[in-house]
Amino acid sequence: MKVRTRFAPSPTGYMHIGNLRTALYAYLIAKHNNGDFLLRIEDTDKNREVVGATDVIYKTLKLANLKHDEGPDIGGNYGPYIQSERVKNNIYMEFAKKLVDMGKAYYCFCSEERLNSLKKEINGEFISMYDKHCLNLSKEEIEKNLKEGKPFVIRQNNPTDGKTIFHDDIYGDIEVNNNELDDMILIKSDGYPTYNFANVIDDHLMKITHIVRGNEYLSSTPKYNRLYEAFGWDIPVYIHCPPITDENHKKLSKRTGSASFEDLLSFGILPECIVNFIALLGWSPNENIEIFDLKKMVEIFDYKRISKSPAVFDMNKLKWLNSEYIKNLSDDIYLKYAMPFIDKAINKNLDKKKIASFVKTRIETFNDIPEKIKFFEFVSPYDINLYENKKNKIDKIESKNILEKILEVLKNVDDFSNENLFNVLSNFAKENDIKVGKLMWPIRIALSGCENTPAGATEIANVIGKDETINRIKNAINILN
Repeated sequence: MKVRTRFAPSPTGYMHIGNLRTALYAYLIAKHNNGDFLLRIEDTDKNREVVGATDVIYKTLKLANLKHDEGPDIGGNYGPYIQSERVKNNIYMEFAKKLVDMGKAYYCFCSEERLNSLKKEINGEFISMYDKHCLNLSKEEIEKNLKEGKPFVIRQNNPTDGKTIFHDDIYGDIEVNNNELDDMILIKSDGYPTYNFANVIDDHLMKITHIVRGNEYLSSTPKYNRLYEAFGWDIPVYIHCPPITDENHKKLSKRTGSASFEDLLSFGILPECIVNFIALLGWSPNENIEIFDLKKMVEIFDYKRISKSPAVFDMNKLKWLNSEYIKNLSDDIYLKYAMPFIDKAINKNLDKKKIASFVKTRIETFNDIPEKIKFFEFVSPYDINLYENKKNKIDKIESKNILEKILEVLKNVDDFSNENLFNVLSNFAKENDIKVGKLMWPIRIALSGCENTPAGATEIANVIGKDETINRIKNAINILN
C-alpha cells in the first residue's frame, strides 16, 4: 500500500510551530516511503476563520519547502483541497445520513438554551456532555421537525458502557471508557460538517494511510475510530506527537510570539534553520547529527523515534543553530538576508557589503546586525573607562597620549585602505616600542565607542573614511581631557 499523508490545518490564526512540525513530520513520513503528501484546508468553521490565515499557510509551507503532491489544478500547479468547496457536493451530509440510517448517528433538535443547561462546572471549566435526549425521538417526530424547518444537528451515537481500545504508533495501546465519549456533532445547524467529522470522511476518500497530529487529539481518536468502524473502513496509522513547551514548561500557543513561524522569520532566523530545529522538537535521528537539510531529513527520518515526552523550545539552541546556518551561506545569499537589517542601521554612503562581511560569523540571528554595526553610522555616548584595559596594560592617560600621536600620523596618510592603515600603525608601534594590541585599543574605542566590535580599528577607519576617522579621534581626545 502506498503511504499517503496529509497536512490539514484550519485557517484560524498564525502558523504555529506545532502546526509546522505536524506538516513536516507528515511530509517526511510520506517522502521517506516514496509516498504522497497532501494539503487540505479545513475551513468549515467559518466563525473562527481569520482573514488571510490561509495565505499564511501557503506562504509558510512554500518557505519551508514542503510541497504537496496532488490537489485541484490551478494553472498547471496543484492547489490544496478546500473543505468548504467540497461541502457544495453534499458528500459530508450524505455520509452523515448513512450513519443515521445505520443507527450510528441521530438528528438532534435541542435548543441552545437546553444545551446550556447541560453544562457542569468541573475544575473551573464548564463542560457539557450531551444526554442523548433526541436519540429516542420517533420517526414521525423527526420527520415533523424536518418538515417544519426546525434547526438540527446530526450527532454521533456513541456507546455509554464498556471501553474502546485503539493503537497509536507512538503511545501504544490506549484504553478509554465509553462513558467519557460525548455524542459529538457531525453536521452543524448551518449544514457544514464539523472538523472532527469532515477530516475522517476526507481522510478515507483521499486514502490517507498515516495521520500525524498533536497528542491533544488522543482523546478524540476513539470517536474517529467508531466512524471508521461504522462504515467498515480501514483505520489509518496514528502518530500523535508530544506537546511543545517553552523553557518554563508551559505549552506554546498561537498567542505566544515565539510560537509563530512568521515571528521567527522576522527575528532573523533562516527558514531552513527553523525546519531543521522543529524536526528535533520531539524526534531524534539515529545518527549523532543536529544539522541537516530537508533532503537528509527525508533520508534518515524514522517516525518510530518520535518521543512521548514534551519537547522544549530552546531559543538559545535555535540561535546557535541559526548562526551555523548563516556561516555556511554563500556570500550572495547571505547579503540577500543581511542587507535589509544593515539598511536599518546605516543611512550613510558606506560600503555596506564590507560591513556585512564583518558580522557574518559574529551573529546568531540577522536581527543582531543593527546593534552590532550602528557605530559605523555614529558613535553613541560611551563610558571613558573603556580606555582602561588591563590585558593591554593601558589606562586613560596613555590612551589619550596614543590618540594624540596617532592623530598627527593619520593626518598625513592618504591611502586609507585597511592594508595600508595596518602597516602604518604597525610601523608606528614598532618605532615607539608599543605592542600593536595596545596601540589599536584606544583607536578602536575612539572610532566605535564600543568595547567589542566585529571589525578591528583599521577596518573601521577604512569603512568610515579619513575625515570621519580624524573627527572621531579628535572627539575622543576632547572627552579624555
